[in-house]
Amino acid sequence: MSFDRDALARACAAHGRVARVVVAATQGSTPRETGASMLVWATPEGFGQEGTIGGGALELEAAQRALSRTGLSRHPLGPALGQCCGGAVTLLTEQFTTGTLPPPAALYARGPGEAPLPVRRLADRARAQGETPAPQLLGDWMVEPMTPPRRPLWIWGAGHVGRALVNTLAPLPDLAITWIDTARDRFPATVPDGVTTLPDPEPQRLMRHAPPDAHHLILTYSHALDLALCHAALSHSFAFCGLIGSDTKRARFTRRLRDLGHTDAQINRICCPIGHKAFGKHPQAIAIGVAAQILRPDSEKDQKWTIPSSASTA
Repeated sequence: MSFDRDALARACAAHGRVARVVVAATQGSTPRETGASMLVWATPEGFGQEGTIGGGALELEAAQRALSRTGLSRHPLGPALGQCCGGAVTLLTEQFTTGTLPPPAALYARGPGEAPLPVRRLADRARAQGETPAPQLLGDWMVEPMTPPRRPLWIWGAGHVGRALVNTLAPLPDLAITWIDTARDRFPATVPDGVTTLPDPEPQRLMRHAPPDAHHLILTYSHALDLALCHAALSHSFAFCGLIGSDTKRARFTRRLRDLGHTDAQINRICCPIGHKAFGKHPQAIAIGVAAQILRPDSEKDQKWTIPSSASTA
């Protein structure tokens, strides 16, 4: 969990004054952990919201009060809120506009008066040693790491599976999604915030512009285009590359990529199939399986995916 300044900036640009409610501390059983947050802004109907601090009566009450109250507040999760978690949550509510956003930094620490020694030590270690402390409340001072640079994810194809993947992954704060297809009308009319669309009739030409540490998911409407993208990816640096398909498609592509001059060791860096076979072939089911693999902390070490999907790119 971290302070997502970019998401807050987008919300302020779109809605003006925005309240941010963060779980500053927890005690006992609670619906969300320290650092979970939501953004709230006024609308003609009442309020709009992005993110969650756990739902239920606690979240509703906090959202309703977010634009009229600021500061720390403690909430027992018992009969008074109609929740049975049994613990307690301390919330910090703050309000921002485009002009009052905190400057980019490794750590966002704020509170009354002079920063206490533990806060100063955390800040020094974040600056000098690159340490990333967990979100925490130290006395009346809230300390949160700012969201680090996002992991670049390039999704090739805006068909049913591509759309399901983007909608599933776009809310995650640590991914910077670039979405590519052959024409602008291949994309939906509304694209999630923070997703960059790139139409190009020959999308394989864009591969050279991808960051060398990018993750790629190839799932276009055309096997020929999928092959061209795999060839382009193997001719470029990448952290991870997954191809939708089947074991048969993988074998066929292996032969064709060999003919294009790639070694088996290179070709084996492309993970195919992707997804989770047990989830089925529905686009959203494929997206859930692929998202789970993208989020696995060891996915880059385990290039041979052990839960392949049998879905094809028909």
